[in-house]
Amino acid sequence: MTLVIRDVREHELDSVLALNNAVGPRILALDATSMRWFFNCALYFRVAEIDGVIAGFLIALRETSSYASPNFLWFRERYPEFVYIDRIVIAEPYRGLGLGRVFYCDVTSYAELRVPLLTCEVFLEPRDDVAVLFHGTYGFQEVGQQMMEGVGRHVSLLAKSLCSFEFVRDTYLKSGSGELPDQPWLAERAEIRATPRIVRASAG
Repeated sequence: MTLVIRDVREHELDSVLALNNAVGPRILALDATSMRWFFNCALYFRVAEIDGVIAGFLIALRETSSYASPNFLWFRERYPEFVYIDRIVIAEPYRGLGLGRVFYCDVTSYAELRVPLLTCEVFLEPRDDVAVLFHGTYGFQEVGQQMMEGVGRHVSLLAKSLCSFEFVRDTYLKSGSGELPDQPWLAERAEIRATPRIVRASAG
């Protein structure tokens, strides 16, 4: 089995959308317009490819995104800098292989170079004990709860402090050029295109 974690490609958006909407009530559905917005605006949008097949994906946003999700806005009202995990989806045939932890390691590596906090939420109605346990063992702590406006589902809002960020900030971001070293693994997504439109999809 060959596993690759890489940025999503434009021609894969329909497949990623179908994968998202096949999950059921564990994650909120999207439409093609919302998926396109994520492709254009999400600073982290990566897929897991196993032997040439897309087995899952994870989308995360910076606090500067023009995103109308009530959970994202909850964090933005309280924290000046963070990366917000909007959704992670693993295709049914590939569950139980540890892809969730692989994705979380990868997005943590991305986030800790840029911000002090990684955030997300899990549904409490219906309660997903597997997701609660997963995030708890990965270092997330509950920082609040709310009822999602327009969706009517109770969520637990989670955050994880990224202790490496202080070193990166003091060593690179506040000294010299004020930028990370010019290395491919530190680069942002090449496809990102600025857009002022605020997405109001049924998203996290």
